[in-house]
Amino acid sequence: MNRASYTMRLLAAAIAIALGCGCGVKGAPIPPETTRPMQILDLEAIPEHRGIQLSWTRPQQYFGGKRMRDLGGFVVMRAEGQEQYAPVVEIPVTDQERFQVVNRFSYTDHTVSGGHTYRYEVYSHTTDGYRSLPSNEVVVHYVRSSAAPHPKTPASPATERPPSIKPAPPPPSTP
Repeated sequence: MNRASYTMRLLAAAIAIALGCGCGVKGAPIPPETTRPMQILDLEAIPEHRGIQLSWTRPQQYFGGKRMRDLGGFVVMRAEGQEQYAPVVEIPVTDQERFQVVNRFSYTDHTVSGGHTYRYEVYSHTTDGYRSLPSNEVVVHYVRSSAAPHPKTPASPATERPPSIKPAPPPPSTP
């Protein structure tokens, strides 16, 4: 067998092996928008003496309907008044391989000031970066009391003023 024939056979064998192996994915491609986490719809805000506590439920599915197993984390967004949203904190999720996962998450924003109105949204994302739509918006007018009550003394109505919480208006419906 001459050298040219040997080279051609070797090249043909390499091509056949490469085509036979492929990438391992068998099936139709998945549109990227179906691989993002479902939108969080139950974001809640509770004003406390030292900040505003946010809580929400873990998304269980992708937007496309399949069960999600690669939730990577959350980004809490905040805006003061009518300003633009800015990220406050990123919260990683590290329980993907555990038998029992966390189903409810919370974060307390300690950087708020009394007498200000804040808006919050939360995004979730997968470990490979697919990001959800923003959660429902919550609006909080934060009122901080002037003095913290003594731990062994019940709070008196004169020193503690209940903060007000206003749910955000629902988003406009789309056809």
